[in-house]
Amino acid sequence: MQKTFQVGAKTFVLDEAKAEAAFAAKRVINGRQTMCFNLLPLKYQWAYDLYRKMKANHWEPEDIPMGKDIEQWRDEKALSEVERWIIRMGIGYFSAAEGIVGDNIQHVVRELVTAPELKLVLGRHAHEENIHADSLLYMIASLGINPHECEAMFEDVPTIVRKNEFVTRVSRSLRRDLDMTQIENKKLLAKNIFVFGQCMEGTQFYGLFGMVLSLYRQNKFPGIGQMFRYTLRDESNHIEVFRNLFMDLVEENREIWTAEFKEELRDLMQEAITLEKEFIRDCLPVNAVGLRLEDFLTYIDYIADRRLEGVGLALLNPSAKNPLPWLAEMMDIKKEQNFFEGRVTEYQKASSLNVAADDEL
Repeated sequence: MQKTFQVGAKTFVLDEAKAEAAFAAKRVINGRQTMCFNLLPLKYQWAYDLYRKMKANHWEPEDIPMGKDIEQWRDEKALSEVERWIIRMGIGYFSAAEGIVGDNIQHVVRELVTAPELKLVLGRHAHEENIHADSLLYMIASLGINPHECEAMFEDVPTIVRKNEFVTRVSRSLRRDLDMTQIENKKLLAKNIFVFGQCMEGTQFYGLFGMVLSLYRQNKFPGIGQMFRYTLRDESNHIEVFRNLFMDLVEENREIWTAEFKEELRDLMQEAITLEKEFIRDCLPVNAVGLRLEDFLTYIDYIADRRLEGVGLALLNPSAKNPLPWLAEMMDIKKEQNFFEGRVTEYQKASSLNVAADDEL
């Protein structure tokens, strides 16, 4: 079917069938290649919806006062050694881990997907990883922590090194020209999306999130805690981006969804759990007020199973219960009070849906 427009002396003929064929050729990978970044018509509506939701949640680190954090950090009696160590581990790990995620999105996943709306939401995802990395620099500068200490922790703490090696080896396997019509290469991409979305951001980030926010609940590190709250809200959207991307990739390439591949993914999650529990033991070498090691270890089992369940894989620890139900409340952010001026700052535009404490937790 063709549609004709007569404008003055000129006639324009638009071929609807051609446009429909272009839409039908949209794919997660191996789709229609075009230099035009034409979002319409949207095939992956979820990607655009999440993009708008993420955009509405925009925040800047400098909006959050750090005065109380600085005061507590400088007061030798205000904090225990364990509490100080948790903050050092949090800043030390996340200052580079967020960059690893962003780099993988930009230089691996976004390069391989072909639908423009997928590139759009992945671009926003990468931008938010930059904001998170920037927030860590803001924390380091505010507290006066030597940045070389952060680099040393990333290089020298064995449990951090092993966590990073776990994800970077998956990313590295795709950093070369690959024929994405080959089944094994499709599996490599699916594995990458699963590891970064469900294992790393979805599971391995949550031990430290819980610890820092436990301190925040005790009125310690209000500025850092607030930034971690915003980061946690962002991460819930990132997990959903990669979950949907994974599910659509599998749906369009059913040949990869074998029993053997499912078990390989479950094995990767088990490895992620083991590495995270070793890391948590380093973060919390002794129990502190409001912080019990066993709670965080159990939480990792619980949250990992939620990630597996979300992509249709069998659970690893079906008996695990959530020992930290309050974490869901930390994600329900609508308005925040400015610490010094008592001025209400709206972080989410009124036209957008509120971010609820969703089922990710």
